[in-house]
Amino acid sequence: MLRRTLPAVFALLFSSPLLAGQQTLFNFVRPASVVNVVTEDASLPQYNAEQTAEGEVLRRVVFNPVERPKLTLSPQAGVWDWSGASAMTLRLQSAMDWAVTVDVTVLGSDGKTLTSRIDLPAGPAQTVLVPLTASSPLSQGMRVGPPMPWQHDGQRVLLTSSEGEVDLRQVVSVTLSMPRPKAAQSILVERFGVQDDNVLQTAAYTGLIDGYGQFTRGRWPEKISSDDQLKAAAQREQQQLKGWLAEQGKLKRDTYGGVTGGTAFEAKGFFRTEKRDGRWFLVTPEGNPFYSLGVNAVTAEGGRTYVEGRESMFTALPEAQAPLAQYYGQGNNQDGNGSSLGRGFAKGRWFDFYAANLHRSYASPCAAPSAEQAAPACPAATFDAARWQGHSLDRLQAWGFNTLGNWSDNGLQAQRVAYTLPLSIGGDYTSISTGMDWWGAMPDPFDPRFAMATERAVAIAARDHRDDPWLIGYFADNELAWAAPGDGPKARYALAYGTLRLTTDVPAKRAFLKQLRDKYRNQAGLSKAWGIELTAWELMEDPGFEPPLPSPEYPEIEADFKYFQRVFAETYFKTISDSLKWHAPNHLLLGGRFALSTPEAVAACAKYCDVLSFNVYAPTPQDGYDVAQLAALDKPVLVSEFQFGSRDRGPFGPGPMEVAREEDRGPAYAKFVKAALQEPSIVGVHWFQYLDQPASGRLLDGENGHFGLIGITDVPFQGFVESVRRSNLGVLEQVSKAAAPPTR
Repeated sequence: MLRRTLPAVFALLFSSPLLAGQQTLFNFVRPASVVNVVTEDASLPQYNAEQTAEGEVLRRVVFNPVERPKLTLSPQAGVWDWSGASAMTLRLQSAMDWAVTVDVTVLGSDGKTLTSRIDLPAGPAQTVLVPLTASSPLSQGMRVGPPMPWQHDGQRVLLTSSEGEVDLRQVVSVTLSMPRPKAAQSILVERFGVQDDNVLQTAAYTGLIDGYGQFTRGRWPEKISSDDQLKAAAQREQQQLKGWLAEQGKLKRDTYGGVTGGTAFEAKGFFRTEKRDGRWFLVTPEGNPFYSLGVNAVTAEGGRTYVEGRESMFTALPEAQAPLAQYYGQGNNQDGNGSSLGRGFAKGRWFDFYAANLHRSYASPCAAPSAEQAAPACPAATFDAARWQGHSLDRLQAWGFNTLGNWSDNGLQAQRVAYTLPLSIGGDYTSISTGMDWWGAMPDPFDPRFAMATERAVAIAARDHRDDPWLIGYFADNELAWAAPGDGPKARYALAYGTLRLTTDVPAKRAFLKQLRDKYRNQAGLSKAWGIELTAWELMEDPGFEPPLPSPEYPEIEADFKYFQRVFAETYFKTISDSLKWHAPNHLLLGGRFALSTPEAVAACAKYCDVLSFNVYAPTPQDGYDVAQLAALDKPVLVSEFQFGSRDRGPFGPGPMEVAREEDRGPAYAKFVKAALQEPSIVGVHWFQYLDQPASGRLLDGENGHFGLIGITDVPFQGFVESVRRSNLGVLEQVSKAAAPPTR
């Protein structure tokens, strides 16, 4: 990028105008003796300013390739009083042809800090706003904020998130730094100051979502701008589905989607597993191999987002008497779990954009009155569940899927596609915090109330499905907190630590203490084995007891933790398995959908479940779990979630597995399922999920990622579903070959 150097005296002619409410504290192009500028492993290499291609004049700062190069600004005397300001401002530009990361630290006189990370894109300069109180997209009700920068009053503005707290009356310094640059990196900076009002912060989240639930500031091929366009897209898709379904009908499949033409297994009337020639298979009720290609959350309820209190975020919410007003509802997702902490706008009135868009696509208009007759009575159009269910099943089968994954609409169980079900175990049993607790603390399986809750949940789940051959089986739960995030021993053994911190009112703690007393007999034996001085056994019974860290000198610490966590996990899975065998003996127990796990939990699951299940957010299954460990357990494995997303189709987040562009999702999907098929233990993979999450955040936890096969408008992402279909059909062809009888 070509830049010219200019003497600072001319810089004023090329400065960008201040936005309303801004005041400059220091100008790097025309420096005055009001601010101290100190660099550490960074430099301002020249006093001349540089003119950018856009005609703006800024000053270069170079950050050297060390651990943390930095530039610090502080007042010449005293402190800054920013008590009347809402944000700190910086006029910045990446001097590289790529994006750079700049960390900001605001330090108060009491040592407390407020921090922010600027993801500075390549391209022209922008005004960066750093909120001076903790702020993030989560406070606006969503996990990921809208793309930055955006245009406001003709200028590019980039709003960051902030963490921490600082006394704004006593600000002593501001530091800009870069985390571990591998080579020298440069930015261009013009000025540093504060913003008096919060007009820009408010503007960043105003008018984000249009009447169809789409991001207003973005453009992409599937974006809808009118009801007629929405209906036309639906009609085009119907023609394509008709052709694809006709092709599907020519494939060699049994009633349940099993691959025919190969070596048959024994038909037992329900889905089951079998290992043959070193490979695990799911087997259909008719005795044919079945590779489960599933989609999670095939439901019409995924388009709901809270609107109460943030109505300005939406440009066209329906009026109270409008036909689409029937898609408003009320909710409350402030459940105290980790997934809801720090989130704003998590209760109150919501609107269902997906259901409203289905209404727009399929609702029949009222007949117009004739000259001779008055207008006939016209019932209000409503969501046509049966039509949606039939259309969704057509899609899944046309796209090569054969399984309804977890949390899918019960009305889809229409003897067309195999399905799975969750066991929703809830009750007043005790629980143990591991520090993760995203969906809640760990249930205490030693509590008799857990066994009763399990019995009740399994009985309810199995009541209408006990003899249904289309049901593959049940998932025990989803992403329980078997461990805490991190690599240290306190994360690995978070369940043991969390249990010992509790009171003896908790059955799990009583079980742990009994284990230790049976082994060591008294506090002297435990003290010697653990390298501690425990003067009385009763001290372990007190709440807040903190055991020592495992160490090579005292190996019994880790051995005791492992043993407790193994017994805990075995008690948990055995309780569920016993109940399922009684109420649903014909169906499989599909494991615990592990995210964070421990070897003890996985081994216990293998012991009592028919299938191990993992939610794998990685390029391939082999990158997401320990292949050698699972091979030793010799159990079939189901990938119960995987996903790839980009940032160019409306929702602000790409999900856990980001690819650069929409066009990259199909190849990433193909690579994943190909790698899964190469693993002889894997019997299926389930995509997460059917529908994109609302850009403004789903009800459950504000997640707003591009996960879907279809968008919030019910329009499929055409290139992606075509690629998915090719991959799925290829998988089933390979399964057919794997099950073929050996040639002589």
